[in-house]
Amino acid sequence: MMRSDRDPEREAADGEDVSSFEGRRIVVGVCGGIAAYKTCHVVSALAQRGAEVTVAMTEAATRFVTPLTFQALSGRPVFTSQWDQFDDADPQHVRLAHELDLVLVAPCTMNTAARLVAGFADDAVTAILAAVDRIRVPVLLAPSMNAEMWNQPATRRNLEGLATDGFRVIEPGEGWQACRRSGPGRLPEPEELLQHVTRTLG
Repeated sequence: MMRSDRDPEREAADGEDVSSFEGRRIVVGVCGGIAAYKTCHVVSALAQRGAEVTVAMTEAATRFVTPLTFQALSGRPVFTSQWDQFDDADPQHVRLAHELDLVLVAPCTMNTAARLVAGFADDAVTAILAAVDRIRVPVLLAPSMNAEMWNQPATRRNLEGLATDGFRVIEPGEGWQACRRSGPGRLPEPEELLQHVTRTLG
């Protein structure tokens, strides 16, 4: 995999913009793709810069990165099911959605994009997104998939539909992929995702 010269976690630790997310409540949705490893760096950097980060994972995502990893990085419980209850009797996905400043879904897989555009809300990620008021809370989607999947007409239709519905779609990068080929559909590097979060929160 290509590596960036910048390390968002080190920058946070060294004091660069460490308070830029102070007090912000952010949900990071993680879907089932190999690029989920990059999201670990994003969650760590957000937490180090003062954000209250809650991670929600699809079942497929837990096959790539364990919930325990994200719990350790965020310092908070991780949602892996829409049935998770942690601290009170309220539906957790509804409570989270009402208290948010921003949602970042990274990686957003082809499957999750299709489920979102169809209105499904049957896992931890889609259930939270279904309860979010996108007029008040920005939702960033960072698609990540194989180049052939990215080039499918269905993928383009779904992402265009999501943009029409108020989701903010981050254009993927191009480069070496897990399929041992180079092409579009690559999840942006952690520092680029952090830049999108910074610009969105203003």
